[in-house]
Amino acid sequence: MGIKEFLKNNTVFLDGGMGTLLQERGLSAGELPERWNLEHPEEIIAIHRAYYDAGSNVVNTNTFGANILKFAPDELESVVKAAIENARTAAEQSVGKQEKFVALDIGPTGRMLKPYGDLDFEDAVAIFAETVKLGVKYGADLIMIETMNDSYETKAALLAAKENSTLPVFVSNAYGEDGKLMTGASPAAMVAMLEGMGADAIGVNCSLGPKALAPIVLEYLKYASVPVLLKPNAGLPCSVCGKTHYDVSAEDFAAEVSELVKKGVRIAGGCCGTTPEYIAATVNACADIVPLPVEKKNITCVSSYTHAVVFGEEPILIGERINPTGKKRFKEALKAHDIDYILKEGISEQEKGVHILDVNVGLPDIDEVSMLTEAVTELQAIIDLPLQIDTSNAAAMESALRRYNGKAMINSVNGKQESMDAVFPLAKKYGGLIVALTLDESGIPATAEGRFEIAKRILDEAEKYGIEKKDIIFDPLAMTISADNNAARETLRAVGMIKSELGCHTSLGVSNVSFGLPNRDLINSNFFALALGRGLSAAIMNPYSAEMMNTYYAYRALAGLDENCAEFISSAQAVSTVTQTVTEIKEDFASELQKAIIKGLRDRAAALTEAMIAENDPLEVVNREIIPALDTVGVGFEKKTVYLPQLLMSAEAAKAAFEVIKSKMPSGKASDKPPFVIATVKGDIHDIGKNIVKLILENYGYPVSDLGRDVSPEKIVEETVRLHAPIVGLSALMTTTVPAMEETIKQLRASAPWAKIVVGGAVLNREYAEQIGADKYAKDAMEAVRYAEVQS
Repeated sequence: MGIKEFLKNNTVFLDGGMGTLLQERGLSAGELPERWNLEHPEEIIAIHRAYYDAGSNVVNTNTFGANILKFAPDELESVVKAAIENARTAAEQSVGKQEKFVALDIGPTGRMLKPYGDLDFEDAVAIFAETVKLGVKYGADLIMIETMNDSYETKAALLAAKENSTLPVFVSNAYGEDGKLMTGASPAAMVAMLEGMGADAIGVNCSLGPKALAPIVLEYLKYASVPVLLKPNAGLPCSVCGKTHYDVSAEDFAAEVSELVKKGVRIAGGCCGTTPEYIAATVNACADIVPLPVEKKNITCVSSYTHAVVFGEEPILIGERINPTGKKRFKEALKAHDIDYILKEGISEQEKGVHILDVNVGLPDIDEVSMLTEAVTELQAIIDLPLQIDTSNAAAMESALRRYNGKAMINSVNGKQESMDAVFPLAKKYGGLIVALTLDESGIPATAEGRFEIAKRILDEAEKYGIEKKDIIFDPLAMTISADNNAARETLRAVGMIKSELGCHTSLGVSNVSFGLPNRDLINSNFFALALGRGLSAAIMNPYSAEMMNTYYAYRALAGLDENCAEFISSAQAVSTVTQTVTEIKEDFASELQKAIIKGLRDRAAALTEAMIAENDPLEVVNREIIPALDTVGVGFEKKTVYLPQLLMSAEAAKAAFEVIKSKMPSGKASDKPPFVIATVKGDIHDIGKNIVKLILENYGYPVSDLGRDVSPEKIVEETVRLHAPIVGLSALMTTTVPAMEETIKQLRASAPWAKIVVGGAVLNREYAEQIGADKYAKDAMEAVRYAEVQS
């Protein structure tokens, strides 16, 4: 019996922590745990066997960090082969009578993907693919992708698993106390993306204990139509006599996990700090709980890297302005490869209140595959709205979908067999909400009944690919009333029929209805109101049209969607004009340079700085423009109104401005801040957090000596002494490398007693940091910067 078959009628129990158990058996600071598969197989087998004996159905191989970044190809193959063999041996030796499976464990690379880091998406896919192929070769039963705190890296890992195996894939993400991933994704956003890509089970692990993770798990259960998994930590860590302990007992852990199993969790285990004792207690606590069936939620949604947009709760506005049709200036920008123009257009539409951005860059004389992919990735770097990828070019569609961070709208498919053959496989592979046009080889039917029949045929064809109707939104096509008096009436009838008889959502390109007529906004807004009354779910529209926006806000107020009519009143008080353009929109920024930095516009920030220092002292520009802009973003980050990707892109824009400043200063120095030494400790190759702190510190003027990752205590001490650095930053992601951090702190205290020590990383908290001797625990980059500012 395979794991998917077993899961249908059973609660599946996973194993628990590995790192702390290896430390108890002698794993030294900085030693790679994965090598123990080869050097100490008896210890690995003993740990796996203890979990199987405790009742685990699935044991993860000791391959969390096994990838080609850490191991040469030959050694990687040996490690994975031995890891799977060790787990198999443990299963055979176990006295447990339950079904047993071996999962190939895959953790994060420890590097951040572009545009926020230096690892290209396709390179990440290739890294994960090498490990996946070895897992398949040596007989893993399933793949467990876990502890991912970035949605984009999660997508890369899942794509690698799907493209290089037919094994079931479970995906688990690590959330912070704010209920978001490090890069900002909500549970609903992750459910949308991972379900769309075909993950077999999804859920959460690490970071927190079961009680703290419960609200996140409940969000998963609300949105997910696949089994939900849970692998919490044993609470919060602390150091006792040099050893790591956790504050939730096995009994309390089991009681809290079992309550979530009663609510629908179907796969349960433990992460950091849990042992076979915890798993045995959990299996026992859940023994009499009848597994709840996994229900289809039928939620139609799209997502960005931060949030999901759900259709049906209220009307969804899709901004139409990133499209060259009828826009001379936009065409010129595309031909000139003026990405900044596209980005500014997207920012302006976001500020006007749209929920989704349509992205169309189709022109006969440009490389649409390259341009569409670049536009999508650049827009996602600075804007957190979901995107509607709009193209009839299948190659461009696939390229953009592959790089898209989330679940996109796919615009579009139609009733022509050729169209469905091209688009449905892409939607099945990458996920997406498909916009389906009600036309076919015979054209656009004149009647609502004709369009309705095409809609039914599209649903039938989609079903052959396993695409559910929740992932199709129909566009019954608004036709111009200047050519046909009945055009609007038939479109509105089609909207109603599709909603009531098929139970599907609808979208319209509203402005088509008024083509060839004067005062088009008047026609468009009234047609929009009529369509909303018929149940229209979304509209592709011009958010700069006062009439259209007024109709939207008025409808929400009349439909009971705007409490106390607050948004309607606010919109009515706003100053707007009928034909307001992008350049006429009033911005609430101190200067254009500050806006460019806050919005993450690198090239524009550099150009504005160049112009500004021609008339102002460079240091004045730094202190009056750049630092205040960074502070604005930093405060937003601390208040959780700005997420990490936005913080990083703003930092990159500030960095571009600083480079201009430095080039004009004789000394090349724009600050008198003290040096800051930073490193990821011995044995840990994860440097995402360190790199983020470095980038922000540099933007605040600190000369940072970055020693890299897997750095020995001696090297950190040597550099601190050489620079007489007043502050040292240490990072660790893994429980197995915290002892190396503690040793580094001891050596710094002995040789550089003047230095303040800041620590950070997923396995740490304030209490733990104090216990290992650090001066400051920084939960994120901005907290590290604030501490440095106080100390200097």
